Amino acid sequence: MRLIRGLSQLEPFKNGCVLTIGNFDGVHLGHREVIKKLSERSKELGCPAVAMIFEPQPLEYFLEDNAPSRLMRLREKVLAFSALPVDHLVIVRFNRYLANCEAEQFINDILIKKLNVRHLVIGDDFHFGKARRGNFAMLKEKGKLLGFTVEDTGSFQLADLRVSSTKIRDALSEGDLALAERLLGHSYSVCGRVAHGEKRGRTLGYPTANIKLLRKNTPIHGVFAVIMTGIDSRAIHGIANVGTRPTVDGGSKVILETHLFDFDEEIYGHYVEVHFKQKIRDEMRFTSLALLKTQIEKDVAQTKKIFADLKNV
Repeated sequence: MRLIRGLSQLEPFKNGCVLTIGNFDGVHLGHREVIKKLSERSKELGCPAVAMIFEPQPLEYFLEDNAPSRLMRLREKVLAFSALPVDHLVIVRFNRYLANCEAEQFINDILIKKLNVRHLVIGDDFHFGKARRGNFAMLKEKGKLLGFTVEDTGSFQLADLRVSSTKIRDALSEGDLALAERLLGHSYSVCGRVAHGEKRGRTLGYPTANIKLLRKNTPIHGVFAVIMTGIDSRAIHGIANVGTRPTVDGGSKVILETHLFDFDEEIYGHYVEVHFKQKIRDEMRFTSLALLKTQIEKDVAQTKKIFADLKNV
């Protein structure tokens, strides 16, 4: 997969392209159906499959800190796309120009002049352009005039559920990791580089691998049974806290702290993935570190039982 950062780095595809556009937050099962259709049309037409995403996501540009929590950072999204049948991933900076760009201008300047689109595959709720005026009907009309076709993939249903990033976000915020996993097609996970922390967990007897989430907000908070991968070929069981550590310092930055079971290795600098399997409890503030340590002991025992039960299923 070729990564193209910005429209200025983009040359029109000589023989045209098959394009999809969206946030693709989470790259969930619904998104994968869109990519599957994109790949099929690409092979039929003999031109590259191209996905266009925005950074920041449009609602993050307009709402800033009040935007919905993000399921994936950009790097995680790029990694997910690299495993899918996409030839080119175009990352477009969402800025004032795009915010004020009329839908017709977006079609002419970007879809036609920049990309030379032959076929467009979009989700059922796709809107674009200033005030979200652009939609499927407009694309169909313009396509007849400008020489491209448009395909609406419709909603992807899993049993009786419409798969969407919003539904996954809601499931995570409610601690329903099983539902989130069904909609994603895999357990919810967070990637990041292990960084040095204040090593307070070590003083309590539970050293942690700390990952700065580097996002404005997160869809999950609390204590979780997790599995960490990325150190080597192992999948290591552990317990993680996602939050602001109210007992220790109560800061505003959200941190992911993971204590790994039966593990005593230096992993600073490793880029790892933490897979969330089950929620244990909400984050709490304790009146003393002694009480915090007692609760951690209970949480660890409960988490180990969860993994033991899973192993016996």
